[in-house]
Amino acid sequence: MARRVAICAVSQTKFVRNNTTQRFQEMELDVLESLREQVDIGFADEGGIGMSINVSNDVFDARTISDAPMTDVLGAHMGCEEKVDQDGAQAIIYGASAIMSGHCDAVLIIGHCRESQGQSRNMCTNLTFDPFFTRPVGLDYCSAAGFQAQAYLSKSGITEEQLAKIVVKSRENASKNPYTPEAPRVTVEDVMSSPMLCDPIRELHAYPVSDGAVGMILAAEDLAVKLTDTPVFFNGHGNNMDSFYLGDRDLTSNFALKGAAERAYKRAGITDPKTAFDIVEISDQYAYQYPMWLEGLGICDEGKAGELIDSDNANGPAINASGGMLAGNPLNLGGFVRAAEGAMQLMGKAGDRQVKGAKTALAHGVVGPAGQFHTVVILGSD
Repeated sequence: MARRVAICAVSQTKFVRNNTTQRFQEMELDVLESLREQVDIGFADEGGIGMSINVSNDVFDARTISDAPMTDVLGAHMGCEEKVDQDGAQAIIYGASAIMSGHCDAVLIIGHCRESQGQSRNMCTNLTFDPFFTRPVGLDYCSAAGFQAQAYLSKSGITEEQLAKIVVKSRENASKNPYTPEAPRVTVEDVMSSPMLCDPIRELHAYPVSDGAVGMILAAEDLAVKLTDTPVFFNGHGNNMDSFYLGDRDLTSNFALKGAAERAYKRAGITDPKTAFDIVEISDQYAYQYPMWLEGLGICDEGKAGELIDSDNANGPAINASGGMLAGNPLNLGGFVRAAEGAMQLMGKAGDRQVKGAKTALAHGVVGPAGQFHTVVILGSD
């Protein structure tokens, strides 16, 4: 039987709009030093950290092999070091798999991104499209999201005022999160009057450019319980990818997310996602994705997300108590930060945003145009 895996320590930097004072290595070093202060573990093939994983992106780092300068920071000089690009939640699955298989006893994962360095985030995401047909017409993640938002809002009946309520709630939650210091509170009127980015997406509907780093240490259960009194167990995961070309997809179907959720729930033994979680952290890069992803995850029924928004989900799990991506997390770290936030809640270390008695969490990551690739990770305190 595969070994159980637990998160033993979690650390984040503050996510700010433009970090001009630190290099990539310095941001990651802050995270590494914090993690090492939390748990007494060294680097070793047996009984220690036997694998290090870096989460980074060549385009945003403006260099090829973006993990190469991070090897020493990760403690992986002459050791096992791997890289995960795009959605950092994949690194957690990778690290957990290495431990479950017996390849190593503990894994260090640290990710970084400086979106501000890329000058234009849209220019960077344009490079992910087909170079002959879709890149030349200027498609990027924001314009693809605009197509999806139009289709979803038409299908669901979600109103612009409800989208504004999502942003207001996100900023309210973010005000309690010390890692998102540059997400001031806003009003419904502020959101609805903000400039249009890509109809119907307004400026305050979109996740802001930000720089920062996040990390965690995973360990096999027998080692984890020696390292910490508050291990958070990796209870299941799922991922799934939709077609590459937007024209080959039903943008409102939630095809990939439903597939990822189904796999994660099966592995975690979950039969009713509406009642299974105390914490739900979703990667809402744009406001319309908050209700759409909740429907895809089965947290609410299709067509009922508007009611959930209006009721503030009073009888359900705490959704994006951290503020979510709308408060500011880099694209490739979205799912990673969601899992880190979920783990901190289950450890009882979430400070002013702590949800009392939280024992189960769902963390969601997404990357690619219009929600092409989704990842779901299930965490539990026992």
